[in-house]
Amino acid sequence: MATVQGVLPGRLTGRVAVVSGGASGLGAAVVSALALAGARVAVLDPGKRVTEAAAAAADLLQLDTDVSQDESVAAAFGQVARAWGPVSILINCAGIAAPGSIVRRDGPMPLSEFKRVLDVNLMGTLNCIRHAVPQMINARRDEAEAGVVINTASIAAFDGQMGQAAYSASKGGVAGMVLPLARELGEHGIRVMGIAPGVFETPMTLDLPPKSRQVVFAARPPFPSRAGRPEEFAALAMAIVDNPMLNGEVIRLDGGLRMPARL
Repeated sequence: MATVQGVLPGRLTGRVAVVSGGASGLGAAVVSALALAGARVAVLDPGKRVTEAAAAAADLLQLDTDVSQDESVAAAFGQVARAWGPVSILINCAGIAAPGSIVRRDGPMPLSEFKRVLDVNLMGTLNCIRHAVPQMINARRDEAEAGVVINTASIAAFDGQMGQAAYSASKGGVAGMVLPLARELGEHGIRVMGIAPGVFETPMTLDLPPKSRQVVFAARPPFPSRAGRPEEFAALAMAIVDNPMLNGEVIRLDGGLRMPARL
């Protein structure tokens, strides 16, 4: 795992952070950056272990959690609160991609396929938010910031390609909830932001079927003309945590890439 630029060691000492999907890819880079900054970090991921770089952190909880299941998420946030106190940083990185056409030679896409993507990407994001926010609100003192929530959307929310209907719908929902939640939670001192990454080198993209992987990585942004790196995503997440005026917005992190309908 490459070092995240601009992270000040100890900057977040005493803060409690939760990262869903933090065992690999974008989430693992965020976990490493938060740990370097001194935060206590809980990783919510189903049965996975975080990278060695992140695991070296002294204050790290690895919780076997299915974000699409209410009981699993409730238990995880309860365990975090008992161990360290209330959460003040939530970064939602859990997500799956299941490319596939709605109309197929053997019939329509099974509804269960579409639903599973929404359950993890969209409902899983909301599930974590609704368990984190009460902790933030109850721990607030005076007019200080109570917490920050960062959702991981995707440029597929805005220019999804053929075969991405389920993924684009889920990420469109993730992006769409940012502003209304920022408006709702602002009175409690909670900021809500979103990041919409382009093509990044992560297990989710690298493990796609060969044809889908070829299509995804064939697109090149104007500059830099390459896929993004997880530590670049983590650097933006840390900047959002640090800057109190970033609120209610989804930031595209894609080097200027606009995906065509098909390649």
